Amino acid sequence: MSNEFELTAESRSDTGKGASRRLRRLHGRVPAIIYGGHADPVMVSLETRELKKALETEAFYSHILTLKLDGKKQQAVLRDLQRDPARGFPIHADFMRVEAGHEITMTVPLHYTNEEACIGVKKQGGEIHRNISEVEISCLPKHLPEYIEVDLSAVELDQVLHLSDIKLPTGVTLTQLAYGEDHDQPIVAVHAPKVRASEDDEDEDDQQAGSKDGEEKPSED
Repeated sequence: MSNEFELTAESRSDTGKGASRRLRRLHGRVPAIIYGGHADPVMVSLETRELKKALETEAFYSHILTLKLDGKKQQAVLRDLQRDPARGFPIHADFMRVEAGHEITMTVPLHYTNEEACIGVKKQGGEIHRNISEVEISCLPKHLPEYIEVDLSAVELDQVLHLSDIKLPTGVTLTQLAYGEDHDQPIVAVHAPKVRASEDDEDEDDQQAGSKDGEEKPSED
């Protein structure tokens, strides 16, 4: 993994909405919790500026992080993040401890590659239609990928790729496929562009509709 993230956390004893607001407004820190593993949950806080900077990198969301707490380092992953609905800045974070010999379940992004070289697009005039942008995986912490690549270079017109078509890194499995073939959902496809009626055709249709509306009904006498 190309990125390394290390955040410094401080223990906190005050809890509740009021304490969290004071922590954010007066001290420039974000309340958080560290849980999981064989240790008790710990209430902590992180420097807002440091956390916001880390959140700007996509890999932070699917990466083994290092949290420094009371002089000790521990490995964790970001499991949940709450943001202010109006301004988007982080207001609370949940971190889960990871242990080397225990599998974890994470959501990681899909990176579609070679779109311009795709046969269905370059030679057959199709368009790429993406159905999903991320997948849920299970693996040991050492095998956790920052993202998974899906190569589109050989995809032809009207071809659909499914979850089972993804080439997974070593030690990684897709959780949905464990539930059977019915969960092998499509992830991306190449289809012909939708044909839109030309302006001349639309004008002709309007004229025909107008002439029909203007026709006099035959007299019943």
